[in-house]
Amino acid sequence: QVQLVESGGGLVQSGDSLRLSCAASGLTFSWYTIGWFRQAPGKEREFVVAISGSGGSTYYADSVKGRFTISRDNAKNTVYLQLNSLKPEDTAVYYCAAGRLRSWPPVAQYEYHYWGQGTQVTVSS
Repeated sequence: QVQLVESGGGLVQSGDSLRLSCAASGLTFSWYTIGWFRQAPGKEREFVVAISGSGGSTYYADSVKGRFTISRDNAKNTVYLQLNSLKPEDTAVYYCAAGRLRSWPPVAQYEYHYWGQGTQVTVSS
């Protein structure tokens, strides 16, 4: 049974940092691209960033480029998302997802087969 568990969310002030983690089990982790998506209240879920199975390729949404950094440790079956210079508009539930993608950039949600439950990030001004 595949499980993805996010952690690290919280309430912070504008300009602060957080590190989110996505711990996976039940799959051959290095085979999977891991993506982070977010959903703000009243809005559709949107792509944030993704990393290939080897960790050699990453892709960022323009809105987070230069502020967020994704990395992975395949020995620990974990992906990390460092969120720096947070803004109130970054407030959302952040989800990690796993997929064996056939296309790049990895922004299409339907290509991700497994999803976590999400972790809340709230940024106050």
